[in-house]
Amino acid sequence: MENMDNAAAPVTSPEETRQAPEPDCPVPTGELVQPIILLVDREDPCAEDRGIAVAALASVTALLANPRHPYWKPWAQGAFAKSVRRADAKMFAKVASEFPDHALAEIGDAKALGFAPMQADSLPKRLAKLQVSGTTLPAGATGESTNVRIVLNDSLGMSTGKAAAQAAHALFAWVLEGEPRDVDKWRGDGCGLSVERLGAAEFRRQAREANGPVIHDAGRTEITPGSATAFVKIG
Repeated sequence: MENMDNAAAPVTSPEETRQAPEPDCPVPTGELVQPIILLVDREDPCAEDRGIAVAALASVTALLANPRHPYWKPWAQGAFAKSVRRADAKMFAKVASEFPDHALAEIGDAKALGFAPMQADSLPKRLAKLQVSGTTLPAGATGESTNVRIVLNDSLGMSTGKAAAQAAHALFAWVLEGEPRDVDKWRGDGCGLSVERLGAAEFRRQAREANGPVIHDAGRTEITPGSATAFVKIG
């Protein structure tokens, strides 16, 4: 089985996705997954939290760039799976060139490519060959805290790739289900984004006042099913 990350509960797709399908997209016959390609430079990698934030931003940027793609709606109503894959600088450039329909997200020196959902069992070879497990970035300076932040449950000890997928779930769910005026303001202000890590007790406390859905992992990799992993916080 492909190593993919799922939110335990799907969300409803935005109104923009309720459009007529594009003629060149076949009706999906299996599970859909959203590929996210994270740049992991071998010589000068970005800090972990910045990489996690940019992967989440790439996920949402792909939707905002192409909201009428016909796979968004069935993907959002299904397993809501994301696959965060890593690429070094050379491969990252090749992927960007080979797939011009990507959405590029950048936060400082961190970069990621987001795509519309694809059929999990028939990903393009270039993407399928990229590694999923073992993605690790170094801790380091993450830059200034932003008004919109993804809060992670640091007690779970998630790997970089796992945390990135959970952060992407949280941000995507907030964009779809959060207060429209908050999302519009975030977009108008340039989509600033950062990561905040909390211990278990403080995570549970602040989750009660989260600005978007609290993500509970389906438990396919690394952590116990049902674990609360991430949410979006404003202010």
